Amino acid sequence: MAVGIRTHDLRKIYTSAPPMAAGGFVARGAAKGSKQPKPQITALDGLSLEIPPGEIFGLLGPNGAGKSTTVGVLTTRVRPTSGQAWIGEHDVWKNQAEVKHLIGVVPQRPNHDFSLTAREILIFHAAYFGMAARQRSERADSLLEKFKLTDRANQMVRGFSGGMMQRLSIARAMMHDPQVLFLDEPSAGLDPQTRILLWDIIRDYNREGKTILLTTHYMEEAQRLADRVVVIGSGRVIATGTPEDLARERPTVISFRVPAPGIPLPQDPQPGETVTLSSETPTRTLLPLLIWADVHNLELDELKVTRPSLEDVYLQLTREEER
Repeated sequence: MAVGIRTHDLRKIYTSAPPMAAGGFVARGAAKGSKQPKPQITALDGLSLEIPPGEIFGLLGPNGAGKSTTVGVLTTRVRPTSGQAWIGEHDVWKNQAEVKHLIGVVPQRPNHDFSLTAREILIFHAAYFGMAARQRSERADSLLEKFKLTDRANQMVRGFSGGMMQRLSIARAMMHDPQVLFLDEPSAGLDPQTRILLWDIIRDYNREGKTILLTTHYMEEAQRLADRVVVIGSGRVIATGTPEDLARERPTVISFRVPAPGIPLPQDPQPGETVTLSSETPTRTLLPLLIWADVHNLELDELKVTRPSLEDVYLQLTREEER
């Protein structure tokens, strides 16, 4: 049974003591001995998400936008200040045991026990979830082969490279065959070959009907993998949609270099200057431009038509949010 993810008006406010509280600091105008109010940091500010079963969903945003807090709430590690979150039909904070059986979590940094071998790490993880001995042994062998770790299966992980540890982290999260997989920056620091291997494995797992929530700073990764993405900032949704739909909402850029003086253009560019035009309808813009060049018997130098990528959209949205 495929399982979806949902949050409603999710809020999380962190509090911390004043920096000089331990040194007897008293705010100006406050009576000595009086308690100072704790500063408040809003990580999530009414975040509502709807992720259907079987979808690869990209959660994007700059550092401090609330991505890790969102994942923390959905994986039972962070208690929200208010609002609700569900994995399938289970309220995350009312049914934590049921939720933990449904999810697999890959943290941003590997957290393996260095006193164990790769195979032992997988076997012990499966045992936590009550898998039978033969089943967990067969599952471990299958995943070690899938992640190209069979030849290192019986070696201590303290000698593994960063890429090998990350592959093992994802294999461990898949050991109990969770319905929902959380991947927090899964490709951070990986070489291109390992990254492509992980993308193929993620797609294969999704084809089995699994729901995957992915946080990443690699826009190419989100564009290639995600069915839909949401961009968040300051704990709020800025934009959501498919990568293609978000890109189509931004104008296409047409650029060319002016080859000779004395050619009339609205921008009145200098010879050799690059002219950049933004257009919601690039075909309608490009055709008059080519006719203009033909009338003046010109070859437009360095003519480029650039459709916006998800990265272009992301950068524009986050800059607007910062302003």
